[in-house]
This record gives sequence, structure tokens and C-alpha cells, in this order.
Amino acid sequence: MKLTNFRLTTCLFPVLISLFVSQQTFGEQIEYFSSQRNIDNNYPFSNAVRVGDLLFLSGEIGTLPNSSKLIEGGIKNETKQTMDNIKSSLARHNLSMNDLVKCTVMLADIKEWATFNKVYKEYFPKHFPARSAFATNGLALNARVEVECIGAFSN
Repeated sequence: MKLTNFRLTTCLFPVLISLFVSQQTFGEQIEYFSSQRNIDNNYPFSNAVRVGDLLFLSGEIGTLPNSSKLIEGGIKNETKQTMDNIKSSLARHNLSMNDLVKCTVMLADIKEWATFNKVYKEYFPKHFPARSAFATNGLALNARVEVECIGAFSN
């Protein structure tokens, strides 16, 4: 019985040390980025957070650049502006659309999924990131679409 506990402890100890060291290293690599618009409006979220080689982008909607005004024209225009906003956010971190590995899409009306996809596809000339999409209601500013993404830095 004591030998089994010793083996278990001996086997788990390196794993626990590894997790502790990883958390310490990982914690030092977290960076938070907020736009002046977020700061001025006292929004309770960061625009992006970098954790190691991953960049997590908060949900983007189709607001005009440096504004809290939603673009007019429905799902097609909102999708284009949303994707342009994501592209701009990535560029601020020296990433491109090709660096996206995961996107989550929220649509006010799932019937607009095909229209959204038609515009969305234009932003990915090489490959598509993994993606989830679902219908929701109550998006900020009564937006038709919101997209959040995860990008990866290449070494």
C-alpha cells in the first residue's frame, strides 16, 4: 500500500510541478489591449487579449471605424464591416485573416446565415478557420451579426 502511494506521488509530482511552472510562464505572457473607444466608454472588456501565441479578439459588430455607430444596410453591409473590423484588429497585432484558427458567429436571424457566409468566404483566400455559428437575440446596438475570433502567431 505504501509503495503504491509512493509511486503515485512520484509519478504525479513532475506533472504538478510542470503545471505550476506552465502557469507561472503563461501568466507572464498575458497582455490586454483596449481601444481608446473602449476606455472612453468604460466598456467592461478588452478588445483583444494575447496569451502566449494566441490572440483572442472580443466580438466585433459592424460599427464604423472609431465609432459606436452601426453601419446601415442590413446583414450584407454589417458582415462586410464586421469582417473589415476584424481584419483591422488583426493588423494592429501583425496578424492577417490567414492567422485565424477559430471564429464564433452570432446571428440575430439564422435565416441570414447564407448571406453572411457569402460575404464571410471572401475574407479567406487560403483556408477557413474552425467555426461555430448560432442564432441569438439582443446583440449590441441591435446588430445583425457579431463575430469573435482566435488568431495564432507563427513562430
